[in-house]
Order: sequence, then C-alpha cells, then structure tokens
Amino acid sequence: MQIFRHIPATSSPQAIAIGNFDGMHLGHQALLRQLVAYAQTYKITPAVMTFEPHPREFFMPQNAPARLASMREKLEYFAECGVQHVYVQRFNLAFAAQSPATFMQVLRQQLNANVVMVGEDFCFGAKRAGTVQTLIEHGFNVIPLPEVQLHGERVSSTLVRNALAAGELVKAHTLLDRPYSISGKVVHGAKLGRQLGYPTANVHMRHERPALTGVYAVKLNNLPAVANLGNRPTLEGIPKLKLEVHVFDFNDDLYDQHVHVQFFHKLRDEQKFAGLDALKAQIALDALQAKNYFTADQRG
Repeated sequence: MQIFRHIPATSSPQAIAIGNFDGMHLGHQALLRQLVAYAQTYKITPAVMTFEPHPREFFMPQNAPARLASMREKLEYFAECGVQHVYVQRFNLAFAAQSPATFMQVLRQQLNANVVMVGEDFCFGAKRAGTVQTLIEHGFNVIPLPEVQLHGERVSSTLVRNALAAGELVKAHTLLDRPYSISGKVVHGAKLGRQLGYPTANVHMRHERPALTGVYAVKLNNLPAVANLGNRPTLEGIPKLKLEVHVFDFNDDLYDQHVHVQFFHKLRDEQKFAGLDALKAQIALDALQAKNYFTADQRG
C-alpha cells in the first residue's frame, strides 16, 4: 500500500472512498469492502482519501470528539482491507476554504476518480456546501453507502464513542466487529509500578482525549493484563494522560516496541486514594478481578 501526504497526478483510474474513518466500525468496513470489490471488478486502483486532523479537531479543538483511532491504526486497517493508495489530506485553513468546484477538480484531474464512494451524509468544500448530489450533478459516478443499522441504531463513530464512555465494551466490540484497541510505542516511565510490585508497560498516547478512561481487563499483544488509562489522580504533579499496562506473569523487555492493547471489560473508574499503600491494595484487587475475568471467559 502506498501512502501519499500530498495529492499527486495519476493516469491510472481509481475508485476512491472519502471520509474520516475514525474507529473503522461496521459502516466503514462495509464501504471499504464495496470499494475493493468494485476496483477488482473493473480492474482499477482502490484508494482512500482521509483527513488529518479530524475537521472538528481543527475547528473546535476543545470540543472535538474523542479519537477512536490514530492515523497509524487507520492505515493498518486500510492495508488489511486491500486498499492500495491512501491520500492523507492535511486539514488546514487553505483546504477548508476550498470551493466544492476546486475539490471536484482535484478528484477528476489529479486523482482520476473513476468512482467516488462516500456516506450518504458526506459534505465537502467551504461551509460544507458540496453534497453527494453535487457530485452527481457534476458527472461523477457516485456510490453512496446507505446507513448500516444494528439493533435499530445507526452505526456511527459517535455510537462507538458513547458505548466506550459508558463502559459498554461488548456493544463497542459488536459495532467494531473486534475488541476496541489502542496501539502505541512502549516508553520509559517513572517506574512506580515496579516499586509497587506491578511493573507496567507505558504506552505512548498520541491524543489527549481518549474515548474511554478507567481500569480495564485488557490484552497486550494477546497477553492477559490489567490496565489503567487516565491521569493517575493519587499521584502528585501535573496530570498527564497515561496508558499503563501490567501483563500477568511476564518479565520480558517491551521498551520501544509498538504494541496493541485490546480492551475487554471495565473494572472501575479512576479514583484518588489516601496514599500509595491504599493504591497498591487496589491494584492487587484490580489484577485479581482481571485474571478472574479472563479465566471465566476461557471457561465459557
């Protein structure tokens, strides 16, 4: 798969799916399956255009929705789906000010879009003036994807975020067709977990606004573990978001490795304890509950 951080001119016709693709839920998956199938049938290149940052992060950074996936995670999923070209469009003032006509010119003249695949509510151009109907009126072959419904609800990134925020990890798993996960590089921390008898892998978070916080039964690279995602309110100092994962019965070195942490069950919210002794006692209880969760899951 080729990744472009600019928009080159291409003579090869392409089928292009356009969107943010945050979370890669069932709706996104249906769109990408249709994209790749169409490209195979007509022997053209399956491609995706996505945006960084999310437009709402650009316009309203303080009120933007929680990120479900990093760009790296999205790119990994595009590759798994069979996408051959990904255009990562930098979302900035210049791009936001583009007219719908300019954007359509890029699609037609630079990207040689044989077909454009978007959600039915897709909008583009300054002030979101362009719509699916605009593309059709200007001669584009557009394949809009109808809404994907699950148990009477429209599958969306917002629905996934709401499920995660509420601790409904089974629902999130269903909407994503996989456990929700966060990936990142293991970095050095203060080694406090080691002092308390529970060494942790500190996974670097690229965004400060996660879709979930608290203490969870997780798997790190498929190894059962317990994790805390939050600001560690018991400890002194400036609050900083951390994902700390204690892997059971594991002593290998994970520093500088890129790992995947899958979230299976919420144990509790973060809370502030009277001191390190109380925190250590609670960590022991959290670890036991996480182990029991995975033991029960294997039985049944």
